[in-house]
This record gives sequence, C-alpha cells and structure tokens, in this order.
Amino acid sequence: MNNSQVFKLIDLIEDIKKVDAMILLHDNIDTSSFMSSQYESKKTKLMSQLIDQLIAPSVQSPQTLSLIRQVLAKFYPENSTNLKYDENIEKLSAAI
Repeated sequence: MNNSQVFKLIDLIEDIKKVDAMILLHDNIDTSSFMSSQYESKKTKLMSQLIDQLIAPSVQSPQTLSLIRQVLAKFYPENSTNLKYDENIEKLSAAI
C-alpha cells in the first residue's frame, strides 16, 4: 500500500469518526430520528468506501481483513441499537 492510499484511508476513517460524533449528538439532543438516520446513511456509505478500498486486490491481505474487523467492531459494536435487523443476515451468520 502506498502513502497516498494510506492517507486516503485515514481521511475516510476521520470522516467516519466525525459522522459518528454527529449521530451521537443528534441521538442525545433530537427527539426526531430524521437527522440521525441521515447521518447513519452517510456513515454506511463511508464504511462501504473504506471496506471497498481495503479489499481491493492491490492492498488485500490478512492484515487488511483484520483491519476491517477492527473498524466494524469500533463503529458498529454488537450492542448497538442503531443496527437494522435482517433475518437473512442471521441465516448467513448461522452458516458460519
């Protein structure tokens, strides 16, 4: 992985942190879930971009897969109430 790729990924992570902070802020001060849901969508999009770049053939390695696991654990903890339930994902999880 070259320096420009690293800096681009760091920028994405920083953007995710900022959006995550905005989600927490709106969860605490806003009774409406509209703004939180908008930020959740933005967070999902940024996470997808980050993961897509980490699984690109030019950088993919066991280390990057481990990093993806770390990022998911940090920004989507298992006890998170903001996660949308999908029973098909539950089936895939059971298959593992």
